[in-house]
Amino acid sequence: LIADFALPLAGVNVGVKAFLEGPFDLNSGMMHDSLRERGLLPQSEPYTALGFAQVGGGGETMNASVLNTSGSNAIVDWVLVELRDKNNSAIILATKCALIQRDGDVVAIDGTSPVRFTLPADNYFVALRHRNHLGVMSAASLALSSTSTSIDFTLTGTATFGTQAEKTIGSVQALWSGNAIRDNVLKYTGTNNDRDAVLARIGGVVPTATVNGYFIEDPTMDGTVKYTGAGNDRDVTLSNIGGVVPTNTRSEQLP
Repeated sequence: LIADFALPLAGVNVGVKAFLEGPFDLNSGMMHDSLRERGLLPQSEPYTALGFAQVGGGGETMNASVLNTSGSNAIVDWVLVELRDKNNSAIILATKCALIQRDGDVVAIDGTSPVRFTLPADNYFVALRHRNHLGVMSAASLALSSTSTSIDFTLTGTATFGTQAEKTIGSVQALWSGNAIRDNVLKYTGTNNDRDAVLARIGGVVPTATVNGYFIEDPTMDGTVKYTGAGNDRDVTLSNIGGVVPTNTRSEQLP
């Protein structure tokens, strides 16, 4: 007798493009890759350890040679791509940890390919998340198949779920930065605020101290956590809640 094995899923491919506000440079129209240049990017994905939900993904590891690429295709950081149920966008059907390049392209761990999921061709909501930026999701489900489908979150014309899901910088859209605590809200004061997380990372006593490394408390993503001074990581949160009323908050626009 021949065993009745299920046929493998054909898989779907998605080509996501986005900008992260923290490293985005309006003059160049791209993100900086300071974490890569300083040798701080981990070869293995950080999202499982941070508590992000993984469905079929997690544990992705890139070859060190991927980090040798410079220029517009240089790797900026790890991101998390989610495919969600077409009938209920709160249901995550699959996740995949991927890499984002300076020009905004989100690629598989080989540094070049589209992100592939072993799900059947169908319509899915596509969400993109980052460890210290607020996530974003397509406003409608998209038809995905083995032929790569593109969604460009950098364009103002791309409809996204919720209200002000992204920040307008010049003529492009970018994910909101400043989420120094792994949650879904930017807070400058009160319990579990992002400002205190930055202060705690540098030691909690001397506000002018700094610490170098790959930390969630570094939303500017330059490899140095700073509480005061130019380019500090505290003011990012204050700016993105409005810059005037410190008790304001900004919530991630995901169901």
